[in-house]
Amino acid sequence: MTEKIDRFINQASRPTPFLVVDLDVVAERYESLRRQLPAAEVFYAVKANPAPEVISLLIELGASFDVASPAEIELTLRLGADPATLSYGNTIKKQADIAAAFQRGVELFAFDSAEELAKLARAAPGSKVFCRLLVDNQGAEWPLSRKFGCERRMARDLLLQARDLGLLPYGVAFHVGSQQMDPGQWDGAVAQAAALFRDLEGRGVELAMVNVGGGFPARYADPIAGIDTYAQGVQGAMTRHFGNRLPCTVVEPGRYIVGDAGVLQAEVVLISRKSYDDQVRWIYLDVGRFNGLAETEGEAIRYPLRTPHDGGAAGPVILAGPTCDSVDTLYENAGYRMPMALAIGDRVQILATGAYTTTYSTVGFNGFDPLPAYYI
Repeated sequence: MTEKIDRFINQASRPTPFLVVDLDVVAERYESLRRQLPAAEVFYAVKANPAPEVISLLIELGASFDVASPAEIELTLRLGADPATLSYGNTIKKQADIAAAFQRGVELFAFDSAEELAKLARAAPGSKVFCRLLVDNQGAEWPLSRKFGCERRMARDLLLQARDLGLLPYGVAFHVGSQQMDPGQWDGAVAQAAALFRDLEGRGVELAMVNVGGGFPARYADPIAGIDTYAQGVQGAMTRHFGNRLPCTVVEPGRYIVGDAGVLQAEVVLISRKSYDDQVRWIYLDVGRFNGLAETEGEAIRYPLRTPHDGGAAGPVILAGPTCDSVDTLYENAGYRMPMALAIGDRVQILATGAYTTTYSTVGFNGFDPLPAYYI
């Protein structure tokens, strides 16, 4: 919560729920990452929050962009981004979308399979390509599963194939998982990347880039290390495994840049119990899993809450959203406690909600509107 957001919420009489994002925090986070990782190129992950206000600000600050779809490419280019600053990082692309991006000037593409590589060779001949490695996501609050990446031996063969297909094998990428709580997790992934570099060099292919992905955390309910500690983890791993021959390093922050910049203003719709002797209250808010809080799935991301009655007596609660779907239960086992004085109609502020909220909000499930957002 910043003074600017607090002032906006208190002065504005707007129906809830809505999100407020402080653009000064976005700028500060970007600049702090640049200071801590001065040798790295920062590609903002547009999917985290694609608001034009955020993208325009980051363009002004000199950011590059990780884009995952034709719409994200069009958005960034329309706002003035140089196509040379875009990385089409999705490994699952239609050939027509690859061709359209290539025609617009995008020249850097991700892949993790022979089939995707063949599409790139047909639709973006001569382009720079990088292969995504499958790495461990231990320590991440929001792991990325096995949907993306391939094992190292396959990556080696695919990058050799890329050369034979007339593409430029440019580098490798990995992602240690979103909201990564362990700054040491980059070490093993960088070790894999360095081994792949050496293997390919012996076969006549010299790679130039390591994309270490995102994973830098926002400040949710659990304490986290500072960005300086994460930067030391990344830089230490690169130096340890590459020595003095450091390749171009790319980072793809999303959550770290915008997460803490946002506050979601909600309202208590209902407080109830399921039996006369039930000690746990059900708190129903006017925002839930279908209105932007999808990352409460499995209670993975635990947002901090603020109410008008903080500091008084509190008791255990189950938090849920407003829709007629039982899946729309946010926290049942995470141990949330809220003030006993909390009443229907009270406002509840959900902190650190600047990332993955507006984009996860449905277009109208159960008749609820998409989540409104204000950028200040």
